[in-house]
Amino acid sequence: MSGSENNGPRVGLIERYRDRLPFGVDDPVVSMAEGSTPIVYAPTLSQRVGAEVHLKLEGANPTGSFKDRGMTCAVSAAVRDGAQAVICASTGNTAASAAAYAGRAGLRCAVIVPEGKIATGKLAQALMHGARVIALRGNFDEALVLVRELVARHPIALVNSVNPFRIEGQKTASFEIAEDLGEIDALCIPVGNAGNVTAYWKGFTELGLAPRMFGFQAAGSAPLVNGAPVAKPETIASAIRIGNPARWEEAMTAFVGSSGMVREVTDSEILDAYRHLARHEGIFCEPSSAASVAGLLRYGPDGAARIVCVLTGHGLKDPQTALEQAGSVVPCEPEIDAVEAAVLA
Repeated sequence: MSGSENNGPRVGLIERYRDRLPFGVDDPVVSMAEGSTPIVYAPTLSQRVGAEVHLKLEGANPTGSFKDRGMTCAVSAAVRDGAQAVICASTGNTAASAAAYAGRAGLRCAVIVPEGKIATGKLAQALMHGARVIALRGNFDEALVLVRELVARHPIALVNSVNPFRIEGQKTASFEIAEDLGEIDALCIPVGNAGNVTAYWKGFTELGLAPRMFGFQAAGSAPLVNGAPVAKPETIASAIRIGNPARWEEAMTAFVGSSGMVREVTDSEILDAYRHLARHEGIFCEPSSAASVAGLLRYGPDGAARIVCVLTGHGLKDPQTALEQAGSVVPCEPEIDAVEAAVLA
């Protein structure tokens, strides 16, 4: 397995891990030096739960989320196969990533998002990167069904996590964790469409490692926990607002095979973790990312001594929620006494 690049320009994950990915040396690579994201020790969180906790900051990827790992592979494969356009259904992050990588590759891109259910930052990204954005009067699950039907009719590459190249790219995060920390006891991860937990488990098993996989779904959108699809999923964590995960069976294989489990957390617990990370660890993630930490805080480490919590996206993806959860701006006159009073109040 290729290691981290310590000298020279930063390279993307296909170049780093080509020997473990389905790409030959002459295959086209569409990359923005994704991957190689930081793993940060969380002292306050570690103290609270009584374990060594690290945070995998996937918001440090080029478009601000873990989706770039899979998208570099999916779009590179699309170019290799002669595609002229890509499409996806999305709650936001996939749309932003697909649009960016399609733009870099010179491909057309269309994204279908649930109307009124996509965070502002993600919508802005998709539009700025030149994607055709279609607001569906329905939810993500309906959007995914429709795009799968559409690509069956037209020569368009589908870049959702049902695309196996997405899983191949996303598994590289496990390689990085192993390189940086060695063996860990458990991985805490948000679960929406279940592609990411599937990918992490694939990566760990390829390395001969088997940390316990602890997945967390929002209570209003917890089909894996309930054992049945949710017709109308609802949660403030829009990135995991999915009622019928495409990678359901693979995710359950990961939980069972690792002696882990999938559990639910409430929106209130997600927001508490979201604020804790920002105020006490200096990490600003989007609400869905905080589900991993919310689950750890609610259920505890369950015997695990060394844990990694995956934070899937940057907080600027959803500025509206941040403004609603933060303190207000203090108005002030341009006079020293007024500034002093405002600062010292």
